[in-house]
Amino acid sequence: MKNLLAALLIFCASFSFAQNKSGYVIYNAKGKKVSYKKMLKTLSKNEITLFGEYHDNPISHWLELEVTKDLSKNYDLILGAEMIERDNQDALNLYLKDSINQKGFDTTARLWNNHKTDYKPLVDFAKDSGYQFIATNIPRRYASLVYKKDFTALDTLPDEEKAWIAPLPIPFDINLPRYQAILKMMGDHGSPKLIKAQAVKDATMAHSIINALNTQLCDICDNTRFIHYNGSFHSDYYEGIYWYLEQYRPGTRVATIATVTQEDNSSLDEESKGRADFIICVDEDMTRTY
Repeated sequence: MKNLLAALLIFCASFSFAQNKSGYVIYNAKGKKVSYKKMLKTLSKNEITLFGEYHDNPISHWLELEVTKDLSKNYDLILGAEMIERDNQDALNLYLKDSINQKGFDTTARLWNNHKTDYKPLVDFAKDSGYQFIATNIPRRYASLVYKKDFTALDTLPDEEKAWIAPLPIPFDINLPRYQAILKMMGDHGSPKLIKAQAVKDATMAHSIINALNTQLCDICDNTRFIHYNGSFHSDYYEGIYWYLEQYRPGTRVATIATVTQEDNSSLDEESKGRADFIICVDEDMTRTY
């Protein structure tokens, strides 16, 4: 009987341990565990949500869609993404209006290789719901131009090409901690022009978001929410896109989400505290989408 009781206790303990294992946990900026419902309530109070993802992380992509669906129950949404560049907006609009099919969209826009699995569900949700979907990012050729020749190279572009970029001159602060982190990470390969190439992306995405919100009719502004999907680095620690949103429209209510991975997600690592309003901490063994 004692042996049977001991076996049952071991089984129950093992079962309990397995039940407590979670693929992800949501934390607030202070590192306290919070519910999805709590996060959603906070997001709903803000005009803009910057959803920082890991591009190959299935939990990020799943929660992006879930947050979007849930916010749509009470708000008119505008969606936008780093993954589609501004000069592909016309092709995106044609797809949203059913004027071209997915194959046509694939051939006319520079879609990421993981678009079908990770971003098409978001675009299709906008399509089915009648929402705008904004291609927010700068065409990569202009970011490359900045990397090679600095901001001043943008001044030489014709006006029709400048339209794909945030208004010139681009506000810039190389001393922002995240930009400094890039320089440190790149070592001898880092340079101010590399940081400026990153900054022109952040600025253009922020300007795209604000421009979309500013064109809304006043009577629906209070019920409109913009959800932007971007690599977590572009909005971590309230810099990047977040910093530029404040430059273009001071006082805008913005909530941020970051994604991190840890070997043990039962508590949030100190280095990730303060990374965003909400941090999605994913088990580092989670399957990647590519």
